[in-house]
Amino acid sequence: MADENNAQAQAPAQGPQFMLQRIYLKDMSFEAPQGVEAFKQQWNPKIGQDINTTSTKVDDNHFEVVLKLTINVTMEDKTVFLVEVQQAGLFLVKDIEGQQLAQLLNTMCPQILFPYAREAVDNCALKGSFPALALPPINFDALFARAVAQQQAQQEAASETTN
Repeated sequence: MADENNAQAQAPAQGPQFMLQRIYLKDMSFEAPQGVEAFKQQWNPKIGQDINTTSTKVDDNHFEVVLKLTINVTMEDKTVFLVEVQQAGLFLVKDIEGQQLAQLLNTMCPQILFPYAREAVDNCALKGSFPALALPPINFDALFARAVAQQQAQQEAASETTN
């Protein structure tokens, strides 16, 4: 019986596979252009957030997904600090193609990476001697659905102008 369990554990998995292989910080920068002047002001910031994801096929079964966050904190239209983080992950993706692959790379992978990027942004703010910056959760499914809808609308508009 133990031999049967061993054989099953060593048998290659069948069907679609998705597994995180590694999470790593690919790039990060922090700027506080006002220096000490930023600490003389009453803290009432406006926080701008830009988010983007890219994916690159590494080999037949692996993708690198990079979540790029840019956080711009301003007061009175002057930048107090700017944090840019590229949080990356290496993912095993096997036997998943087409729309399912696109959705996986643009929703599930960034959702896994986001807590790490969020922590990196918060650490930068704290190390810059600014208050903690806890970013709210992001609905990557909604962002992906919006991007797909925009792409379809652009394709329809382009096909109407050529007809």
